Amino acid sequence: MSKNIKAVPTAEYDAVIAVAQKYVDGLRIGSVEDVAQAFHKDAVMYGFTNGALLGGPIANLFGFIEKNGKAPEIKTRLDVLAITPTTAVVRVDMEKDAIGADYNDYLTLIRIDGTWKVIAKVYHQYEG
Repeated sequence: MSKNIKAVPTAEYDAVIAVAQKYVDGLRIGSVEDVAQAFHKDAVMYGFTNGALLGGPIANLFGFIEKNGKAPEIKTRLDVLAITPTTAVVRVDMEKDAIGADYNDYLTLIRIDGTWKVIAKVYHQYEG
């Protein structure tokens, strides 16, 4: 018979959401430094922006922020779609980023030495 043990404490859900919130808050104020705190140094991102594939290192996101600035009207909803003791996936439903676009981001996080970091971002941009 299997044990009836809760594998992931509620505090870990909160910690994962806090990382995603740091990402969103950094977008809101246009701060590459704040956004970078949410991501692992080797993180990658892939998705289509204005119909063109944007993929590769997370530095591409930082360049987007530097070019387009803050997103003071951004509105988001954060949902933990899956979580294990060392991995998580968060959906970021986003409206009105710095270029006025709407997105769904899927952030894949990994827990290393007790700290959650985004290791990959895959996104879909909706037509305006």
